[in-house]
Amino acid sequence: MFRLVARNPRPAAALLSGARFKSTSKVTTLKERLQQIIPERVAEVKEVRQKYGSRVLGETTVDMAYGGMRGIKGLVTETSVLDPEEGIRFRGLTIPECQKLLPKAPGGEEPLPEGLFWLLVTGEIPTTEQVQALSADWAARSMIPPHVEDILDRCPNTLHPMSQFVLAITALQHESAFARAYQNGVPKAQYWDYAYEDANDLIAKLPAVAARIYRNVYKDGKVAPVDNSLDYSANFARMLGYTDPTFTELMRLYLTIHSDHEGGNVSAHATHLVGSALSDPYLSFAAGMAGLAGPLHGLANQEVLRWIMKVRDEVGTDVTDADIKAYLWKTLKAGQVVPGYGHAVLRKTDPRYTCQREFALKHLPTDPMFQLVSQIYNVAPGVLTEHGKTKNPWPNVDAHSGVLLQHYGFKEQDFYTVLFGVSRALGVMSGLIWDRVLGLPIERPKSLSTAVIKKMFEGKQ
Repeated sequence: MFRLVARNPRPAAALLSGARFKSTSKVTTLKERLQQIIPERVAEVKEVRQKYGSRVLGETTVDMAYGGMRGIKGLVTETSVLDPEEGIRFRGLTIPECQKLLPKAPGGEEPLPEGLFWLLVTGEIPTTEQVQALSADWAARSMIPPHVEDILDRCPNTLHPMSQFVLAITALQHESAFARAYQNGVPKAQYWDYAYEDANDLIAKLPAVAARIYRNVYKDGKVAPVDNSLDYSANFARMLGYTDPTFTELMRLYLTIHSDHEGGNVSAHATHLVGSALSDPYLSFAAGMAGLAGPLHGLANQEVLRWIMKVRDEVGTDVTDADIKAYLWKTLKAGQVVPGYGHAVLRKTDPRYTCQREFALKHLPTDPMFQLVSQIYNVAPGVLTEHGKTKNPWPNVDAHSGVLLQHYGFKEQDFYTVLFGVSRALGVMSGLIWDRVLGLPIERPKSLSTAVIKKMFEGKQ
């Protein structure tokens, strides 16, 4: 088994150039491996708390409290960390490193989401055999109950796909092993086991749920059955109705890079927060998806695509940089933002944008919409820097994904956030498993009123 432990202090370059991974032919399941590493990780957290429990992580200002807690260091998320300069690291690995090290489908070039989930849960790179076993496990768990099918089939086509997605996830709660175990008085030390089962059941069922919503709303309502011989992304693409192997590769990349983004984003934090009340993984994830449905979070990719299409319709695709620059200034002077640019944490181009751009350069370099995105990428940072009101003038993940989907005929923009939700389950469920492993308590930060804040500081320098 290939092993890459996230706590390794060496820089990423050393991991890629000098690491020596141990290999064994024995196939260990994800749950068995998790059971093996839990004692060590629990002891590590206990040691950290004993040594550094009274240390201060950072300062909190009044502006932070009023400004959505932006920048407050108040969460621990083991699965990923977002660096302002480097972007996301999954258990210490950058996206290019994940693309290189994670197992791939036969003949494929993009990492399998199953491998990314294994990495997020264990901090280790799985073998191809382990990923294949996880694919088979998820396929075996994938059937959705008749009552959930019935609920989705009864939804009006005018009900937003994300509303249907949240509804189905809540209905799946009927299957929760965690809820039943808690009702029966299971010991706290076993919470993680039932949370693990729920998390994997949920992840396994989401493609079938999402595909049923898609086929009901936009197509003929017929969903292909799961093929136990296929990987997670291949089954998902097939159930959606797409057979192009390159689209399947795009799904593998998309589901991998959208999976996790440390713990402070709305969907991750909402899932963690609700889970801290010992709500089961289904209810916790439903809360996270309700947050993902917001325009400032998961709906951003729709807004980007619609803006790019507006640029195309008003300016055209065969345009000069000067034309693009003029349109950007027109957008800014109208008091609007340039969607797809800027990020709450990042201060450079989002690596998730970069890997999608590389995919496009490889598979659709002459696509007019991709060429327009590339041209905006060359012009927008300079305009935004000159404008002076954007801390990060570089593109984020949402600046590209919609255009890629459009190229393959996936034009139903209202559904894009459901794709995001299927991916985000990998990150938030792996985090929730560890919340239960570590026995984290209910989350309850202290609040202050404006009057109390004024009293704290009035008359003081």
